[in-house]
Amino acid sequence: MHAETTDTQGARAGRREWIGFAVLMLPLLLVSMDVSVLYFAVPFITQELELSGTQQLWVFDIYGFVLAGLLIAMGALGDRIGRRRLLLIGATAFGAASLLAAYAGDASTLIAARALLGIGGATLMPSTLALVRNMFHDARQRGTAIAIWSAVMTGGIAIGPVLSGLLLERFWWGSVFLVNIPAMVLLLVLAPMLVPEFRNPRAGRFDLLSAVLSLATILPVIYGIKELANHGFEPVPAGSILVGLAVGVLFVRRQRRPGALIDLELFRRRAFSGAIAMNLLGMFATVGFAIFSTQYLQSVLGMSPLRAALWSLLPTVVVGGMAPLAAALARRFDRAFIMSAGFLLAACGFWSLTRVEPDSSLWGIMIGASVYAGGLIIVMSLVTDMVMGLAPPERAGSASGLLESGTELGGALGMALLGSLGDAVYRRQVTDAVEDMPAGLPPEAAEAARETLGGAIAVSEQLPGALGDAVTHAAREAFTSGMHAAAIGAAALMVVAAVLSTALLRGARPGTPDPEGRKTPSDAPAPTTAPAR
Repeated sequence: MHAETTDTQGARAGRREWIGFAVLMLPLLLVSMDVSVLYFAVPFITQELELSGTQQLWVFDIYGFVLAGLLIAMGALGDRIGRRRLLLIGATAFGAASLLAAYAGDASTLIAARALLGIGGATLMPSTLALVRNMFHDARQRGTAIAIWSAVMTGGIAIGPVLSGLLLERFWWGSVFLVNIPAMVLLLVLAPMLVPEFRNPRAGRFDLLSAVLSLATILPVIYGIKELANHGFEPVPAGSILVGLAVGVLFVRRQRRPGALIDLELFRRRAFSGAIAMNLLGMFATVGFAIFSTQYLQSVLGMSPLRAALWSLLPTVVVGGMAPLAAALARRFDRAFIMSAGFLLAACGFWSLTRVEPDSSLWGIMIGASVYAGGLIIVMSLVTDMVMGLAPPERAGSASGLLESGTELGGALGMALLGSLGDAVYRRQVTDAVEDMPAGLPPEAAEAARETLGGAIAVSEQLPGALGDAVTHAAREAFTSGMHAAAIGAAALMVVAAVLSTALLRGARPGTPDPEGRKTPSDAPAPTTAPAR
């Protein structure tokens, strides 16, 4: 047990900072919502703009690709030109891109607008977190603020599909983009008055080549991982990952130069590199398993998409207080032990989902999802606080870009590996079931049933009663078995993460000497602060 300390002397935030913090939550909520807001809108967009299958995928994916690829570069840019300035530039770009997307008349315009939204999002996300780091120097206040930041980001992803469904019941598909504009206008009006400017006067010139290398590293890797997850092994996605990794070697080597985008010295500190790794593992499990719970609600329990989205909000609401609770516990206990407990709680939640069957009560999956979500929210809020507390205030932008890039990479890996594990179990079990059916299935129907649960249900609706019911039953049983396999994999990973968090982070706290006796970067002089105007 220990008492928390501050990382600067006597610098407690007041009412102005907390109001400014509330303003910063606007862009964070909208950027996180835009990851998932198209779930219900795509069928309407596809019909009106006559999207091909490839165009539909690009409308979905281009936002996340651009966002992930630019986070590091934009975080470092904010350190140089000012984080509030970059925030306002990003808000303008995000609002303009939302207007363009809402009134896009063809597929290419919509894809371009989604790419511009990704650029705007990449400026907004690291800017908000870096500004939080600079507005709250007191460790207790910063921990509370970052806990709220984590909850808002998680909540935005969950709210996106629900908001989309509600808007589409009354308005046309462009409304899911127009909802961004009033909030961005409000941010442009209030942020200059309430949010102070911060920049690093010693950052040097922005390294454009490093920014290009960063984009050329992350984008091919994320693209390759997602394609392998969706289509299995193919030469092009595998080659894309290899190219990205090769460029990544060049990027890291260039970061040894003065004025680099990221400070490689940060990774020499066990607490910083360990926190980045724990963030990746947490997002691996969170994003990797999300597709199973969503499909279970829709295709196994037979819910409509909107109803499934509303029920999916329940775990987020139930565990909404976990992040502030984690911040409060971190003032009294070693953060490593709290993170370890969070991972173990998540492991229990995942393990409980192995008991869920196709005919189980809805509450079985809701309780399991709430337990694992609660554990992971504890971890993610403390990890974010750890990374931002250990980073020098003048490098907060680049540190937040690194953290959020790890979030994107962890999510992509989770979808690929846990998704592949569940898919392999599903295919094997459905294949065995189809071969054992006495009446037999037409080859085309059998192949569609092997591909996905949705395909199997679509096939079953075209078959005679008893045979159709048998296909549906077999597919739902197989999907549930695949979900069990993914849950076991996630639970095992959470146990490993609990051990690693204790080993890597024990005794480490933001703003204090680390266990190896070196001073953390938060002991560095504070950056230049420009008054709000």
